[in-house]
Amino acid sequence: MIKITELAHRQVAEALHGGGRCLAVDATAGGGRDTLFLARLVGPGGHVYTFDIQQEALDQTAALLKQACLTDRVTLVRAGHERMAEYIENAVSAVVFNLGYLPGGDKSIATSSETTLIALRQALHLLRPGGIVTVIAYPGHALGKIEREAVFEFCRSLHSNTYAVSHLTLINREYEPPELFSITKY
Repeated sequence: MIKITELAHRQVAEALHGGGRCLAVDATAGGGRDTLFLARLVGPGGHVYTFDIQQEALDQTAALLKQACLTDRVTLVRAGHERMAEYIENAVSAVVFNLGYLPGGDKSIATSSETTLIALRQALHLLRPGGIVTVIAYPGHALGKIEREAVFEFCRSLHSNTYAVSHLTLINREYEPPELFSITKY
């Protein structure tokens, strides 16, 4: 059975085809799997910026990177994703958002629609033509539902001459499964 995160990774892999000097962003470090995935994709000439407000998330991510010998390809930033433009100046090829809270962590610390919308605007500003932003939203809890709605409306408002936006949800799953939003810049 395929997971929504695997579908997002497939889309990102197409945008980062071959690495080279690509820049990528993991807007929400979480457990570090997206950062590890991006670090492998960008190759030795590329770089990944990873953001999280929780030191625990950054520590988990650093441990995964160390184990894979990829620490030199990643800059870990203890800051909210809404501050990415303060740290990144060059165009990026991919930005990955996996919203919600740190798995196994404090569920009272989670992304919010306010900061996520700021971060999405910055991500699109930084995105190079042909680049992609993926957002996985989790509407299965009250704040996640609000954030999912905000992301949906934001994506729906993007001009079709500049962006191609898709929305994927697994409709045969119980409860309210995660949803994937993909934004590609022309």
